[in-house]
Formats: sequence, structure tokens, C-alpha cells
Amino acid sequence: MKNKNILISGASIAGPALAYWLSRYGFNSTVVERAPALRDGGYAVDFRGAAHIRVLERMGILSAIQRAATNMSTVSYVDANNKPLARMPAEMFSGDVEILRGDLSHILYNATKDTTEYIFGDSIASMTETSDGVHVTFASGTSRTFDLIVGADGLHSGVRALIFGDESEFVRYLGYCVAIFTTANHLNLDHTGRYYSVPGKLVGMYSARHNTEAKALFFFASPPLDYDYGDIEQQKQILATTFSGEGWQVPQLLATMWQAPDFYFDSCSQISLDSWSKGRIVLLGDAGYCASQGGNGTGLAVVGAYILAGELAASSGDHRTAFAHYEQQMRPYVKLNQKQAEGGGKFLVPGSRSKIWLRNQMFRTLPYLPWKGLIAHMASKTANAITLKDYG
Repeated sequence: MKNKNILISGASIAGPALAYWLSRYGFNSTVVERAPALRDGGYAVDFRGAAHIRVLERMGILSAIQRAATNMSTVSYVDANNKPLARMPAEMFSGDVEILRGDLSHILYNATKDTTEYIFGDSIASMTETSDGVHVTFASGTSRTFDLIVGADGLHSGVRALIFGDESEFVRYLGYCVAIFTTANHLNLDHTGRYYSVPGKLVGMYSARHNTEAKALFFFASPPLDYDYGDIEQQKQILATTFSGEGWQVPQLLATMWQAPDFYFDSCSQISLDSWSKGRIVLLGDAGYCASQGGNGTGLAVVGAYILAGELAASSGDHRTAFAHYEQQMRPYVKLNQKQAEGGGKFLVPGSRSKIWLRNQMFRTLPYLPWKGLIAHMASKTANAITLKDYG
């Protein structure tokens, strides 16, 4: 076996999922994460279709995910007085199993912590590739050499920036921004949620962790914003300014936002590169092919991890062969899921009152229509559009 020592940047979903499989196949993994600990926040993510579920079963974590599932029922669109206007069935947005991103991260960490070296509070500052490895200098000043490097560090990947170039060359902004944070369940939601729409904006609340808390969700249409990805206070101010004067629960949610420990803000964007690897360095998940909301991004991450590790094992560590086969299998799958996500913003955040009314009317009549399951079926069909190899 060649190239047994592998450094993975990013300890969210894709990185630990890859570390799990690499350990199974006899590789040695080190995961470096910029944050000082696992990130606990984030929105609910879902898995849908046989391909996603099969990977989770093979990892032995499906039962743990099911135990931590959100178990959401319908979500209602409401007016400013919290009166329901339409209901969105759970199967449209929660897939076969839905879980909070932070809970999934902990499950993956617990499945890998005994076989994987984790380094928190650090990041890759520079890399120099040689014929037999990659010399890495970390932001902390320490240096080590690894056989291969995997960038699994998200939409704003530091590994991608160091090796492939500035993010602006590869990002495709879809016209929307999203924010989410934990808040008190002051609406006493019971495994359900409420969404409030005005033209170009959506605010939601849904219960979490057996109704002991709630997640506040904000979407809004916007031209590209110039902000510091690391400046949380600046991002909170953008959200406060954008939603100032809006009704429903917005003032109360914005008031609690300032103390939220897990505030998340980002653009809805996709990443597109001609190649996901260069020499001994390869990209995984959002770092290489972010699909954005509605594009099965978490499923892409775990399936991509399964295939990348499997191909490294099948090639006995030959990274050139493994990276090429990984990309051949994943690229058509990624393309379909990114296409599915492209129109999601206009549906979630209609741009006019007439379009909001039409969306609500569709959901009102949906239970009585013969094609009521078509939307969920199409999402599952896209998630299933790959045949998984059995790597043994």
C-alpha cells in the first residue's frame, strides 16, 4: 500500500466521513480543523434514496442518525399574525432521514476519534509538493509531511485557494444568502415549523432536539455581498439591516441573534472546477463541488468520501488512478444535483406577492393532486443517480 499517511482539512461532514473509510482500508488519517472544537450549529440536513442510505448503513451509523433524527412533520407558511396559509409536507424537505448538521458531525467524530488523529484550532498555511509527499506548514507554525492532502474544508476552502487559485474563479453565486442560529422555542413548536414570506425574503422557525430549542432560519435575495467570512458581528449586522422593520417573529428573533453561540451566515453558491485534483492534493464535498441548498450536498459529501477512499484502496494507494476514478464516478452525479439546486431559491424565496400567493396555492391543493409525490420523488431520483461500487 502506497501513500498511507493522509491529511484531511475540515472536520465537518466530508472530512470525518472520509477518515472513517480510510481507516477501514488501512490508511492513517489526520484531520485538521480551524475551529477550536466541533461546530455545533447549522441547519437540518437530510439523506434520501438508496445510495445515501446504503453508505450510512455500511458505515454503521444509520441507527445513530435515526435516533438523533429531527422527526419533523409538516411545516406551515403563515401570515404576520402566525395564521397558517399553506402546509408543506415533511417528505418534501426531510428526505428518508433528517438530522441537525451539528448532531451528524458529532456522530461522525465519535465513529472516527479512536482511529483518526484530530487537530483542532489550526489550519494549513502552506503546502509544498515533492515527488514523494507534501510538506505542510500549519498556521500554528508546526510542519509535517504527508503522502496526500484532501481539502474537505467547505465552500470557502483554504486548500482550494492555496492550490487552485482564488475562490472568485470557481464560485457561482445563486443570488441568495442564508443565516441560521439556535433560539428558544418560544412558539412551542412540536416537531414542526413556521415560515413567513415577504417578497425576496423568508424567515422560519422549526423545533429541534425534541422541541427543547428551535432554529431560526433566514433567506434573502441579494446582489453579491462583500463581507468578511470570519467576521460574525459584521454578518449579524447585515442580517439585522436586511430584515429591519419586518413583521411576524422577526424582531424577537433578531434580538436573540446577537447572543446566539452558533450563528451561521453564507451565500447560496456553487463551486465548479475543471478538475478536483492536482498532483497529490484532491478536493472533497463542498470544497470541490458545493451544490447549495436543495442539491443533496450532505449526501454528495458522504457518497464522495465513500468513493474516494474506496478508489484509493482499490488502487493500493496510487493517487493518480484513484483520483481519476473518483472524479469519473462523481462528476455526472454532482452535475445532476447542482442542476436540481439552481431553481430552489426562486421557489423558497419568491420575488413578489403574487408569486408567494401562487406558491401557497400550490401547497394548499397539493394533497388532492395525483402528482403530489412528484417533487419528493424527483429529489430522491437525483440522489439515487449513481451506482455504488462494492469496495469490499
